[in-house]
Amino acid sequence: MLWLRSGFVQALLVMTVLGRDRAGLVESVADVVRRHGGNWLESRMARLGGQFAGILRVAVPAERRAALERALTALNQEGLTVVVHADEPPHALGRVARFAELEVVGQDRPGIVREIAHALAAAGVNVEELETHCRSAAMSGENIFHARFRIALPPEAHLEALRRHIEEVAADLIVDVALEEISAAGREHKCVQNSSEKPASRASTEP
Repeated sequence: MLWLRSGFVQALLVMTVLGRDRAGLVESVADVVRRHGGNWLESRMARLGGQFAGILRVAVPAERRAALERALTALNQEGLTVVVHADEPPHALGRVARFAELEVVGQDRPGIVREIAHALAAAGVNVEELETHCRSAAMSGENIFHARFRIALPPEAHLEALRRHIEEVAADLIVDVALEEISAAGREHKCVQNSSEKPASRASTEP
């Protein structure tokens, strides 16, 4: 994807980064981007186990795109794998009317993400962001699974119908759910909470 900025044609790129966690890893990528005149626009990065993984979006002068991609590939010699893709505007999703966040909390077990993701896909809902983690419950020591989905609702979606569908799945999984409509910027909230469980059940898992 190309765009015009300050009179110069810029190429927009999205890339994934993966390497064994170490100090200076992000600097290695940032240095390559900067040396090729690139601008680091946005990213999501984290250490998972012993690996450091991330996805980022950059803008680079169109005439320097090929050189940037070669330099990023050369980071393989430092144990860092970078895969670059052109940033293309979405076509299949169509117009999205609104967004929501779905929080899932419950005793850890296989299949939670799969079942929730399946329910969302069946409703035509697109997952834009997903964050998950496990932590020990303060009293029992059991692993408690937390997931937060940021989802894009198609224009024809009814939030109440989606909530009921997710609650049915949650009941089978024995997890708590909370579905909250938000603005595109995430500032305005309209809470639609699972009425069968008290929000305090989540707080009780915290130390």
